Amino acid sequence: MMWVGLTGGIASGKSAVSRFLREAGAFIIDADEIAHAVILKGGPAYRSIADAFGKEILGPSGEIDRKRLGEIVFNDPDKRRRLNHLVHPHVFERAEAEKEAITRRHPKAVIVFDAALLIETGACRNMDWTLVVYVDRSTQIERLTLRDGLTREQAEERIAAQMPLDEKIRFADEVIDNRKPLDQIKKEVFEIFRRLQRRA
Repeated sequence: MMWVGLTGGIASGKSAVSRFLREAGAFIIDADEIAHAVILKGGPAYRSIADAFGKEILGPSGEIDRKRLGEIVFNDPDKRRRLNHLVHPHVFERAEAEKEAITRRHPKAVIVFDAALLIETGACRNMDWTLVVYVDRSTQIERLTLRDGLTREQAEERIAAQMPLDEKIRFADEVIDNRKPLDQIKKEVFEIFRRLQRRA
């Protein structure tokens, strides 16, 4: 089994690389999907988040309004750290359980943990291999303004809230430069998967 960490930055194209890895035959464990699940009503992180941030983050059904919560923590590093502290342990626990379940069924699997905060949380230290999807800052800004309709200032704010990609690549075993055409990226990802499969 190969336990592979996949990360990048906003508008870096990490989702496309994750999709190509899945197409190639990798098992994908998506940290974002798990995070959404654990904060649902009845989920393991729901009560502690509701207690920490108050009723203002709850929608009419009692579910956590992720957009409202995101607005609260986006410009407040302390609140963002607090939220991460409440959510991440549950994400890692579920990811580990999923990894073990896949490994039991497929001992030679390539399992990819797709996580935006792979490096910031230190989870990269537990990986057999770490892939970082890279684009330069100007490409991130261009994609955010075109894709999400953000102003340049808004795009720069979102990029500034994350660890710079130039810093993330220092933790990588391999870097995927996502400024190339998509068909070229796909070919490169399939080749990376074949190499990881041989190691597994």
